[in-house]
Amino acid sequence: MNLCVFQGTFNPVHNAHVRVAQYITEKYNFDKFLFIPAYKPPHKDYDPQMSYHRLGMVKLAISGKNPKFEVSDIEFQREGKSYTYITICELYKKYNHTDKIKFVIGTDAFAHIESWYEADKLKELVKFLVFYRGKNIDKKSFEELAAKGYDFEFEELPFEDISSTNLRRMIKNGQDISNYVDEKVKDYIYGHGLYEN
Repeated sequence: MNLCVFQGTFNPVHNAHVRVAQYITEKYNFDKFLFIPAYKPPHKDYDPQMSYHRLGMVKLAISGKNPKFEVSDIEFQREGKSYTYITICELYKKYNHTDKIKFVIGTDAFAHIESWYEADKLKELVKFLVFYRGKNIDKKSFEELAAKGYDFEFEELPFEDISSTNLRRMIKNGQDISNYVDEKVKDYIYGHGLYEN
């Protein structure tokens, strides 16, 4: 099993998330690409009902896109805080993996990877596939992580500036989000009145 995971709040999931998944799955010919919505993000506000909305939206966003895409509710089954290290350990038990699990991450999050729960253990278990978030990113600023044993490579997919934060603000302000999310996701958001206040 050659596995790649994309973990996040996906609040809401948008087209750039899916585009990254398509690009990376084709490039590395993964057997499976797992989207893992966080049930209880360690450093963010937690609303159980919203967690299930986020899970549902990811399922809609990837429906019919790629047979290798799956959504995992592994962190919902565990219910505690959604620490990446614990999730990755569980995935190694669940799948017969031939190589390190690949882990999609943006430069914004990767810059703070050492603050993550059990980061020293996590770095032994995954290879990070790092995507640019923001402009004028200096690759040299990550050299220290390489020296500390973090296994990663930068992906060259052109930066697409969509952020879930901006989307939530657009929805609250009544702006059209059709260009940024799957139509089924948009209908779900409006149908459930999400992010309106």
